[in-house]
Amino acid sequence: MNPGFDFDAAVGAPFRMQPGLRKLAPATAQLTALNPAAPAFAEKLTVLTRHAGEALLCAPDFDPLPALRALVHEAARDPLTALSADEEGVTAHRLGGRVRWDGRLADAGGAAPWPHEAALACLTAMPPAQRLSGLLSLTLHEDLAIVDGARATLPWMAVCLPSHWAPSEKVGRSFAAVHGPVADNATLIAASQHLTRLVCQSQRWERFVWNLTTHPSHDQHPARHARLPWPDDPQAVAEAAHWRTEHQTFIPLPALQQAVFTIHVNVQAMTQAITTPRQATALHAALSTMSDAVLAYRGLGPARDALLVWLAARASA
Repeated sequence: MNPGFDFDAAVGAPFRMQPGLRKLAPATAQLTALNPAAPAFAEKLTVLTRHAGEALLCAPDFDPLPALRALVHEAARDPLTALSADEEGVTAHRLGGRVRWDGRLADAGGAAPWPHEAALACLTAMPPAQRLSGLLSLTLHEDLAIVDGARATLPWMAVCLPSHWAPSEKVGRSFAAVHGPVADNATLIAASQHLTRLVCQSQRWERFVWNLTTHPSHDQHPARHARLPWPDDPQAVAEAAHWRTEHQTFIPLPALQQAVFTIHVNVQAMTQAITTPRQATALHAALSTMSDAVLAYRGLGPARDALLVWLAARASA
């Protein structure tokens, strides 16, 4: 289970598409070190090596560097992220490399500079303006975006692991437009201006998103990974289902009227993730109260009945 994902707060009935923001305590860690041995690292490295232009995006009239400087210093306060920063640039100690603020590459000054050769090759191939974003993507588990509170837009993104949406279609657009395709989105759209201002103030916020999918990977960009159809055999549906969660948080930057939006993705086989009758009961209630529009948007329509049968059996176990 995603270590930051609160199942009880996230899974409720009747199911509604809503912001669901919850206050975070000031000292709560919002950034997580990405282990180079983890599947998410391999997927991010593949995306950045082959499709960096689809993951690292910036609106043409926006300068992300002030927000990224603040983000790096935020990360550096937690020694577990293995990031540090100074006046010249950022060092990723686990990767053994360094990117200067102007995008030039350097080694960290140790005995084995840039021991992760694939990461070095990936960053070397990028334009200098993308290298800091690339380094952060390979150092932190979270995907990242900048919220511009003054314009209510998302002008910068470093998103390698999207959930069936294309970052290139969202960058620079208003918060309302970004959520336009979401099913049953009236509450989200109505609150968009308020939400973008709220998350850029001093209070820190989190929210939780979940879905059941046939796709086992973290990266679910629609152009790279088409949705896999659900099996026809109801008995096979549970084995094909994966529990995909996102722990989303906002790191406010009030002086800039901005916030950094973090997305921590985790994917696990449903049969391994939903392990207790209480969890199965809650998920059954949420799934059974989803509207047809939400079921279609999430790709759950063909599988709902079979999933409900499995969840009912697990709930009564």
